Formats: sequence, C-alpha cells, structure tokens
Amino acid sequence: MSLLGKLEGETEIKAPASKFYEIFCNRPHHISNISGDKIQGCKLEEGEWGTVGSIIYWNYCHDGEAKVAKHLIEAVDEEKNMIRLKVLESDLLKHYKTFKGTFEATPKGIGSVVHCVLEYEKLHGGIPDSNSILQFCLDLCKDLGAGLTEDNFVSHINRMSLLGKVEADIEMKAPASKLFEIIHKNPHHLSNVSGDKVEGVKLHEGEWGKVGSIINWNYYHDGEAKVAKHLIEAVDEEKHMITFKVLQSDLLKHYKTFKFRCQVTPKGKGSVVHCGLEYEKLHGNVPDAHSMLHLCVALCKDLEAHLMEG
Repeated sequence: MSLLGKLEGETEIKAPASKFYEIFCNRPHHISNISGDKIQGCKLEEGEWGTVGSIIYWNYCHDGEAKVAKHLIEAVDEEKNMIRLKVLESDLLKHYKTFKGTFEATPKGIGSVVHCVLEYEKLHGGIPDSNSILQFCLDLCKDLGAGLTEDNFVSHINRMSLLGKVEADIEMKAPASKLFEIIHKNPHHLSNVSGDKVEGVKLHEGEWGKVGSIINWNYYHDGEAKVAKHLIEAVDEEKHMITFKVLQSDLLKHYKTFKFRCQVTPKGKGSVVHCGLEYEKLHGNVPDAHSMLHLCVALCKDLEAHLMEG
C-alpha cells in the first residue's frame, strides 16, 4: 500500500477569485474576523505576507480541538490566484511525514470556484486519508466567500490596506544612553548636530521628555523646509524607547495618522537604533514613507558622528 496520498475538492463562492486570493495569500491574519470558529489567529513569524519562503503561525480548531501549526509559503501564482502551503510544525505531523495544501481560485461568473488539494505522505499504512482536513478547508473557503461579500467586512479590509509601516535598524558606535538622552530629553540640540536636516526644535507645551508634551519641529525633507508638531505619546526609559505622534505636519496631507517610534538597544560598546514609522494613508495612491525613514536614518548617523567627535 502506498503511503502517498492526495485529496481534492472544490466549492463555489460568491466572492471574486482576486478577493479570495488577496485575503488567503496576503492577509490571512484577517481570516479570524470572518471564520472565528475555525481560525482563532494567524501571525507572521518570518518574512512577509504572501511571499514565498515566509513562515506563518496558525491557531485553529479542528474536530473540536484547539490546534497550532506552522506553515511555509512554498509557492504563489498571482495570475492563477494560487498559493501552496507546506506544514512545518503541526499535530498533523504525528501521522504524516509531509503535508501540503494548495488553494486556487478560478473566476466563475461574478464569483469563483476554489479548488483545494491536499498532498501528504503517511507515517504508516494504518493512517487514514485526511478527509476531515479537506472538509475543514472547504468549509473555511465557504466562510471566506460569504464574508468577502459583506460590505462591512470589505470596508474593514480596504481600511486595513491603507495601514503601513516602514522600519530600519542602524548600528551605531555611540552608546545607547547618550543617543537616547538627546532624542528623548534634548532634541533641541539636533540643529547643532544636523543643521542641514533640522533647523530648530522648540518645546510647545509640557516638559522635555515627558509623555503628553508637545514639540515643534522645523526641518528639511526632500529639499523643502517643513514644520511639524509632535506629541510625546510614550516613553520607556529602561528600554530607551520613545514614540511621537504627529499632530500637525505636511505629512497629514497624505496620511490620516503618523507615528515615529525610536528604540536604542546597547550592543557591545555601541548600540542599535530601531526606527519605525507607522501610519494610515488617506488613499491607496499614497506611497509608503520610505523617504521619511531615510531622513530619520541619516539624522541618526549625524548624531552618531557628533557623539563620537565628543
């Protein structure tokens, strides 16, 4: 008896193939909002959503029991609305040496047909075929098809697509404490450090370095003079972390919300500065904030050079 097995099934859904593929491939972390009785959570462990080689961690319920699984995205084909997942860790591997699932959505009328294929190798001949997993997958696809046709959920997905984040880690020779001291409590000295980027920083309200305080910035970005008003939203002195929320800025012509987060971590005699920018775009044509991230990185480098000279 061969230990290799393959099961296939398909289900018609009312949602377009492209929408099904978009959430299943690129936004599986939203599936729990549609089919919470089957999927309790989905997190990205490594890589990027929808990218071959990335690893996804799932919390789900099968046969009345809570389960966990770790899947590798083995293949994607956007033209065919297809994704293939390979099981790396799961209760399934107590019974199967290997296990893969392929999902492909084909347009049909205003909806689509989702084809599911499970391929596996059993550990021994006494293992049954995985019919219950196939049925689970088909039922999940039906839930997604129904959920993706509901206006409120589509609106939620559209909004989530406007959320963005860019980040960078910069290795610095300067100690974490000195870097954080200037960023946290003495940002008004930055114009002396990097005058081509920061013209001036003034305290508008509150105290330097205190949560709830407001700071006015005059700076240069993309060759133009800019002004901004930032709220100190959070501070963690032990972790050398500070978060600024933009209250007023040219940035808000393109972004509904915008935050800067900076954390400085000791490394040897120096440190690593983590810069993270989080935002919500006003519409889908607004680019990600890479140029603003580059400005932050360049400013950190200027600050490093200044501190090392001292």
